[in-house]
Amino acid sequence: MSVNQQAIAVMRAVTISREYGSGGGEIATRLARKLGWRLIDHAIIEQAARELEVYETDVEKHDEEYVESTLSRILNRIWPASSGGFTPSREPVLFAAPPRTEETRAYQETLRHIITAAATTGHVVLIGRGGQVLLADKRDVLHVRVVAPLELRVAYVVHREGLDLDAARRRVQAKDRARTRYMQTHYRCQHEDPHLYDLVINIAVLDLDRAVDLICLALEGKASRLSVPVEELGPAAGLAPYPVKPADFRVPGQPSS
Repeated sequence: MSVNQQAIAVMRAVTISREYGSGGGEIATRLARKLGWRLIDHAIIEQAARELEVYETDVEKHDEEYVESTLSRILNRIWPASSGGFTPSREPVLFAAPPRTEETRAYQETLRHIITAAATTGHVVLIGRGGQVLLADKRDVLHVRVVAPLELRVAYVVHREGLDLDAARRRVQAKDRARTRYMQTHYRCQHEDPHLYDLVINIAVLDLDRAVDLICLALEGKASRLSVPVEELGPAAGLAPYPVKPADFRVPGQPSS
């Protein structure tokens, strides 16, 4: 499936939330490559946060211009402009120790700045870190959730990470708990909530490339609705009222009164 670059040019970002082992990370990578957009995963976001000196408690000094310039520098180091914009880094990403308890608030606020700055820069695919919540009010951002049945996710981890079945199951369940805790702690929401997303894809049957195609279709579809007034959006748009009163609806098999 080809991508209508002109149609999607008005969109700034796609956020990808995924269950561990669902293939969501691979889908995001393929999507970024197909769109020619930059992929920003949780590792890059955390690296940027640390390079923004998040251990400073005076977060206010990290204004948007400073955040954007630092993020741009990090991205350009990983994906040199001469490479055409999308060349996954072959170098391992090294991080400092996790922030101490008293610094968590400043650290989280910096992550918010980074994600917002990335979306403002535009044409990025953002993986995780609550992007679907932080950018929920941005109509030019598409929010996607990738899921799969537990057994298939365990099988994915066995295949991709070389773990035995029991170890893979424990890893998937531990990751699920950690992500649930992260969203509850930082955003006071459940990442399973379908209302956070424009599109939820179950990879039980669909292959990864078909999932990418569906996201591209959704991206074009949302782009085409950006000029529609908010009050004209929703499932009732373009529909006429029912020809009968709600009280006249009958449940099949129910006798009339």
